[in-house]
Amino acid sequence: MSSSDSANLGDYVSVGGFTKTYPIKDVKRILREAGRASKRERNLPNHVVVYYVLSMTMLMTAGYREVLRWLLEGLRHVRGFRGSVKLLCTSGITQARQRLGYEPFELLYQEFVRPLATPATKGAWYKNWRLVSLDGSTVDVADTLENEATFGRGNSNRGQSAFPKLRFVTLIETGTKAMFGIKCAGFKESSELELAKHLVNQLSRGMLCLADRYFLGYPLWKMAADTGADLLWRSKMWLVFAVEKRLPDGSYLSTLYESPKDRLRGKPGIPIRVIEYRLKGFTEERIRLITTILDCESAPANELAALYHERWEVETALNELKTHLRGARVVLRSKTPDLVKQEFYGLLLSYFSIRALMHEAAEQADLDPDRLSFLHSVRVIKRAVPSFGIFPPATMV
Repeated sequence: MSSSDSANLGDYVSVGGFTKTYPIKDVKRILREAGRASKRERNLPNHVVVYYVLSMTMLMTAGYREVLRWLLEGLRHVRGFRGSVKLLCTSGITQARQRLGYEPFELLYQEFVRPLATPATKGAWYKNWRLVSLDGSTVDVADTLENEATFGRGNSNRGQSAFPKLRFVTLIETGTKAMFGIKCAGFKESSELELAKHLVNQLSRGMLCLADRYFLGYPLWKMAADTGADLLWRSKMWLVFAVEKRLPDGSYLSTLYESPKDRLRGKPGIPIRVIEYRLKGFTEERIRLITTILDCESAPANELAALYHERWEVETALNELKTHLRGARVVLRSKTPDLVKQEFYGLLLSYFSIRALMHEAAEQADLDPDRLSFLHSVRVIKRAVPSFGIFPPATMV
């Protein structure tokens, strides 16, 4: 990121970072709709707690009181502020978080987190398709009996994982890395495949969804294709796809069946197009992709093969969320499952807010958002936390 880009991002933060993405009036409205609006004056009103949790996820290694101290320092710079927020003890902050729960954060995510790309956004489109990717991951949570009972632990040949884990699957806009869809559950409660079945309904016509071979199966493919979105997913090589028609670009038309028996019995399946190629290198790995785009002229095989590897942008986004924002080897600190979910949604909301600011800065500079450094952006925002005017004047009480 150039110095001018950094300055622009800093300007966005200084005039209200989080409230630019999540306006205070909408936060209050969502709290009312969720039945969580403050009914009386408190030392830490519920709408302030929302922004406190976002600040907490920006400062994952700082103590609870230190986060609140930074937040209060920012409030002192807001002209005309008439708040009554006090520097509570850690237990008071925890009680305020428990009072709020995670549901308002989930509602805030559902209402405001969305694909960011405009027609002018560079690197976000393939022809007229908006590029999105489907993938999943896990985050470690605090090692408490409640968290272990709810989320479970992973197993490996070395034994159980050191911490309980929260599993999630996400839809990511590839060009902007906006995580606009999320489904989470305990590690032992559900697989990534099951979570994806609750998520693909957020796809829509005009999107081209990329996904790894783990997700390919008749039920999920049909659910995703029925949304009207186009799909480009990797396939396991042992799956059988008969060559029904060879196309000029080297791809071929075939059919995806619900089971091998359906294929042998000639039952109806889903028409697909198959693209096979090898990656040059030490292993000469063979890759097979299947797609809903049957017309090879509108999307040639060589272009789709190159496009599929954009899916690795998902890994970059997950790394940004879990390493650069949360912090390497940092565990979600919340001690109870309800607060773990609250903290996780707070982390997602903070990540989206940063990505939204970066996207706006990139558009103004006529750059691909990938040209901007996420890590540098996070550092700019964290330096600004003590002084940015996170709340507009006279809106806190």
